[in-house]
Amino acid sequence: MVDSRPSRYTLIIDGLETMEAFGRQLGRLLMPGDVLLLYGGLGAGKTTLTQAIGHGLEVPSNYYISSPSFSLMHEYPGRCPLYHIDCYRLTGEDDIEGAGLIEYLDPLTGVCVVEWPERLGTLTPAQALGITFDIRGEERRRLLLTFPSVNWSQRLKTFCEHFS
Repeated sequence: MVDSRPSRYTLIIDGLETMEAFGRQLGRLLMPGDVLLLYGGLGAGKTTLTQAIGHGLEVPSNYYISSPSFSLMHEYPGRCPLYHIDCYRLTGEDDIEGAGLIEYLDPLTGVCVVEWPERLGTLTPAQALGITFDIRGEERRRLLLTFPSVNWSQRLKTFCEHFS
C-alpha cells in the first residue's frame, strides 16, 4: 500500500550564501515539467530562492530574476525555461484563469516556480514540490519541503541530506 500523505524534509538555512547554494543545487536537480510552490510571508526569501534556482537552471547572467508581483509572470531562458509566477495580487482561481496562467502550471518544456500558491485553490498541481519558509531570524530560515510522489523523494533524498 502506498502512503498517500506527502513526504517531508525540514532544512535550516543559515544565511544568504546557504540559501543561494541551496537554490543553485535545487535548480540543477530540476527537470522540465517540475512545479515548485513557495509558501511564506513577505520578505521570507521566496524571490531570493527563485533567483538561485535560476542560476542552477543556467539562466544567463544578463537576465535579472525579479519578483513578478505586478506583471504576474516572468519567463527566463536557460537549460530549460523558468516560469516565475507571483499570485500575490490575485484573489483566486478565476483570476488565475483570467490571467492565462494555467498553462504554466503544467509546463511541458520548463520549470514553474509559484509564489503565493495558496491563491491557486483547486488549480494547485498535485505533483508539485512545496517549500514553506519559516523566518527564524534576519537571515535564518526553516524550510519545509513537502512532496507527494516517490519521484520527488528519490530525487531529493541525497540532495536534502547534504543541506541538513
